[in-house]
Amino acid sequence: QVDLVESGGGSVQAGGSLRLSCSASGVTYTRLSNYCMGWFRQAPGKEREGVAAIGNDGRITYADSVKGRFTISKDNAKDSLYLDISNLKPEDTGMYYCAAINADILILRGRECRSGGNDFNYWGRGTQVTVSP
Repeated sequence: QVDLVESGGGSVQAGGSLRLSCSASGVTYTRLSNYCMGWFRQAPGKEREGVAAIGNDGRITYADSVKGRFTISKDNAKDSLYLDISNLKPEDTGMYYCAAINADILILRGRECRSGGNDFNYWGRGTQVTVSP
């Protein structure tokens, strides 16, 4: 069982920046470094959207809608995942979720770690980001 807790959300004006953090706990048999990690967001009335993912090999993918403004990173020593968002836009408003899946499971399924992937099985409760014009 992996517990994920997001933080760093808030209310900001358009053009501002935020750093979202995701702290993982409960990783017992392997370090978080062996997990595919991702960030998702869900705006009111819209479906959840994958925005970024980082694999255990460090390979990173982004949704086209956020390329150039979102940066995903992780600190394996701290079992933490980050999402740096710059030049925030009102359409970035939503609940942001951290997600994880053991990379070995992806290998068994023949899948890749990618933004918006459907294999994530651990989820945080989210942190709210609100961007005003």
